[in-house]
Amino acid sequence: MVEQNNFVSALRHASGTAALAASGALAIGGALVGYGMLEAQKFGLRHETLKVLPRGYGDIKVLHLSDIHMVPGQEAKTRWLRSLADLEPDFVINTGDNLSHRKGVPALIKALEPLMAFPGAFVPGSNCYYAPKLKNPFKYLAPSTGTPSPASRDKLPFEEMHRAFGSAGWINMSNRAHSTVLNGLRLDLSGVDDPHLDLDHFAGWPRGSSSSNQAPHVRIALTHAPYQRVLDQFTEAQADVIFAGHTHGGQVCIPGYGALVSNCDLPTWRARGLTDWDYNGNTVPLNVSAGIGTSRFAPIRFACPPEAVLVTLAARG
Repeated sequence: MVEQNNFVSALRHASGTAALAASGALAIGGALVGYGMLEAQKFGLRHETLKVLPRGYGDIKVLHLSDIHMVPGQEAKTRWLRSLADLEPDFVINTGDNLSHRKGVPALIKALEPLMAFPGAFVPGSNCYYAPKLKNPFKYLAPSTGTPSPASRDKLPFEEMHRAFGSAGWINMSNRAHSTVLNGLRLDLSGVDDPHLDLDHFAGWPRGSSSSNQAPHVRIALTHAPYQRVLDQFTEAQADVIFAGHTHGGQVCIPGYGALVSNCDLPTWRARGLTDWDYNGNTVPLNVSAGIGTSRFAPIRFACPPEAVLVTLAARG
């Protein structure tokens, strides 16, 4: 009888310990999720300088926006985006994934309205065409396994968004090349439609870009998803700088280590920031934005706060 009582007592103690451990794990998990939701609202501005302009030309301030993932009612994000107009950029580059909801376009245009007063260019991402869907969050941590199927996803009103961008003078760079003049310098732009949906086609550079007697110029390449095949094409074609997004910087990172995934074939250590991309003897600066938003189904970030990037293009020494 004594042995039986001891067994029951031990069993109760073990059950209590397990319950405490489970409660502790839930508390820690809840705290981490709470922090992640808070960090997703800690919008910041990263500054970079690149000496890629011809000698004798003044600086050009390029504001790089990416992965806004707008949802109606995101007032803090709206206020912060509108405040970026105070930077008075010379040019705005938007590398896609602007929406996370079918009714997000009016909120997006309201947020970007002050910035659309400045010249700009854009390329779309998959979350310009299709809304994100609810899925197991652990799948995000798995390696990318090819082109996603949009068949079961809601189509987004990207035409309305693109019309608003175009009416403001922003240039749609989806699989095309275009030249524009800014501060007396020719900007040769080349962009691709979203490689994550396998829609990319490199159109080369604007006519005359490679001519030896061409006016001074700078070559700027745009892509949403920084797949290696696209970066290789831009680099072999001698771009001066490449702008990309898509990765969210990894979104959930390990402090001191960095991103666990890039959501494409880009090495994870390149998932955020300014690095050099090398291919076939050429080297080109690559700026990958960690993005501004998240999918509405995974509104957290960890050790990877949202950002816009102000890149100052300066003259070569």
